[in-house]
Amino acid sequence: MPLLTEEVAGQLKEEFARLVHPVRLAVFSQALADPESEQVKRLVEELAAVDPRLSAESYNLVLDKEKVEALGIQRSPAIAIMGAEKDYGIRMYGLPSGYEFGSLVEAILDVSSGDSGLSEPTRAALKEIAKPVHVQVFSTPT
Repeated sequence: MPLLTEEVAGQLKEEFARLVHPVRLAVFSQALADPESEQVKRLVEELAAVDPRLSAESYNLVLDKEKVEALGIQRSPAIAIMGAEKDYGIRMYGLPSGYEFGSLVEAILDVSSGDSGLSEPTRAALKEIAKPVHVQVFSTPT
C-alpha cells in the first residue's frame, strides 16, 4: 500500500510543476536496526516517482561509509536534499510527517530553484559571518 494517496500525489504534481532543476534525494537507513528507516526510504521513492526531475538514491548508514562521510550524515533515517550538481547541505532526520512533510517539499523546491528565498539584507548579513556555523532546527509532529 502506497504511503502517498492519489490525492496527495496529485497535489505534489502541481507543486513539483514549479521545479526548475533536477533534485537528488539520498536516503540513509538501517532497515534492520530501525523500522522507521524503511518508511522514509519508501516515502522518498514515492516522491521521486511523482516527477521525473526528482531522483531517489538509497544508502545503508553502516555499509556505505564513504557516502555517509562525504555527505556528513550523522544518524538514520536521513534524507540529503541535493541539486544535480550542488549540495546545499540540507539534511532531514527522521520520518518527515505532519508539518515536516511540507518542509521536505519546500526544501525540494528551494534546492531545485537554487534560491533560498532570503532577502538581500539577510544575505548581506550572512556574508559578514567569518567562520562556519552549524544550524539545526528541531521539530516534533505534535
